[in-house]
Amino acid sequence: MSAVTPEIAADFLIEAQEILDRLGEQLVTLEQDPSDSEQLNAVFRGFHTLKGGAGFLGIQPMVNLCHAAEETLGLVRAGQATLEPQHFDAAQQSLDWLQQMLDAIGASEDPPHAPQALIDQFDAHGGTPAPAQKASAVPAAAAPAGDLIGDDEFEALLDQLHGGGAPTSVVPPSPAPAAPAPTPARSAAPKPAAKAGGEAEQTIRVDTKRLDAIVNLVGELVLSRNRLKTLRARIRDEELDRAVSSLDIATARLQTAVMRTRMQPVGKVFSRFPKVARDVARQLQKEVDLELVGADTELDRNLVEALADPLVHLVRNAIDHGIEVPSLREACSKPRAGHVRLSAQQEGDFVTIEIRDDGAGIDPERLRAKALEKGLIDPEAAARLSHDECLQLIFLPGFSTKAEVTDISGRGVGMDVVQSRIRELSGQITIHSDVGRGSRFVIRVPLTLAILPTLLVQAGEPVYALPLARVMEVLHAPSESLRWFDGQAVLDRQSHTLPLVDLRQWLRVDPVMAPLLTIVVLQMGEQRFGLIVDQVRGREEVVIKPLPRAVRGLPGYAGATLIGDGRMALILDVDGLRATA
Repeated sequence: MSAVTPEIAADFLIEAQEILDRLGEQLVTLEQDPSDSEQLNAVFRGFHTLKGGAGFLGIQPMVNLCHAAEETLGLVRAGQATLEPQHFDAAQQSLDWLQQMLDAIGASEDPPHAPQALIDQFDAHGGTPAPAQKASAVPAAAAPAGDLIGDDEFEALLDQLHGGGAPTSVVPPSPAPAAPAPTPARSAAPKPAAKAGGEAEQTIRVDTKRLDAIVNLVGELVLSRNRLKTLRARIRDEELDRAVSSLDIATARLQTAVMRTRMQPVGKVFSRFPKVARDVARQLQKEVDLELVGADTELDRNLVEALADPLVHLVRNAIDHGIEVPSLREACSKPRAGHVRLSAQQEGDFVTIEIRDDGAGIDPERLRAKALEKGLIDPEAAARLSHDECLQLIFLPGFSTKAEVTDISGRGVGMDVVQSRIRELSGQITIHSDVGRGSRFVIRVPLTLAILPTLLVQAGEPVYALPLARVMEVLHAPSESLRWFDGQAVLDRQSHTLPLVDLRQWLRVDPVMAPLLTIVVLQMGEQRFGLIVDQVRGREEVVIKPLPRAVRGLPGYAGATLIGDGRMALILDVDGLRATA
């Protein structure tokens, strides 16, 4: 009992979660090619390692379930059985049960037992698998000896568990920590502490709270740096100028280095989607090929975790309402199997994630009619909507084109929540669709939320910050060039008409009619609009702070910050600003 500490249990939870995340993708790959011995060995090692760790900790429900999978996989590796569809179904279902067990252990609750019917489904010869041994740190397996114990993954896990022998009695799950186990800074499998040749350890685990504290301190340093740069311009001292320039360079380098410690590949999220796609497709009796591109693209850890639920929703919807059933696809001269592509790539300080399908597409006229039917827009407004604006209706709360409700969300169900979540991450989501050919959902988010590049503007004395990623250009126009269309101020440009929003009017402060207008052109999805401001102060990197209570919850505001001259500036939410203008 004394060998199993909360720290050991916490390490096991981290390792087990990483193995579980990989198993979903590995099982789908193996199902597509059951003769792939490399994937078969990887899947076997995954269940084998989970069973070993669970046996060490005395987590019997996990031991029993992993043992059933391991027995069948061992027989297949030995050439004594073959994998059938029911085995893959059982393996995928077992991952869901294993996830429930890990969640329960992390919450210091008793892990649930998997149904006996699921365990029996693994049997390769029609009999019940032999019961698993309760207290074996290195459980026996039916497969031949060789890489059963010697693989790096199992060795690393036992090192994490202090490498001791198994306890002589079943250890209850209570030693697991009450709070969720800390997430590693990078999702790289740790290596053993030392090799025979004296090789030094290459990675360490760091509590994410420590990383967050360092990021906060760097944020304070950035604010001080900005303040000094403002004073430098005012004092005009040569020695001060050199010192502040050196500090500026060092701060930028430190900021970049610290941010990199929080970066994780989006593959940490992508790895779950082969299982998601496979499960949804089987439930709907569809055939789907999922393509993952750019899984090594890196994002801030908090963003990777926050994007998981929106991406799951979009991938499920792409299969549910995007991809047609095989018979209909054949009738339309399409391949029986639909294609869903999930890709990520870095573009400057931002990452673009795209979910593309080759399904039926979205009919904008159907969306227009549905919105009218539900009373979400009036007929006059509906008539003015363009093709792209009709597609945006999908994000209206309560909008759905689905005829009946199932446990798989239809395209449109909860899409307002997806959009809200992306906006909370200072990102944006856009839709592109071609009826009969498919749809694309494009998400664009910053690499990190800790420090935000902004454009500072003024309306009167107060200063406001606009996310620089949404700023397209700054232009000046004579006030007499303004036109009015349907009560909306617009500016005629050579290629299009630009809608305008007066920041003073939006803030409900006294208007000032200047002969020359300063207009910041902002991007909102596929559309642009101009924000009339008194003055543009320039670019500044800011640290996002919570909103003051007076404006918390009001649309159009995304946060607050301190700027170089020591004043507080409110960060404006571009989408909310346009929607409430």
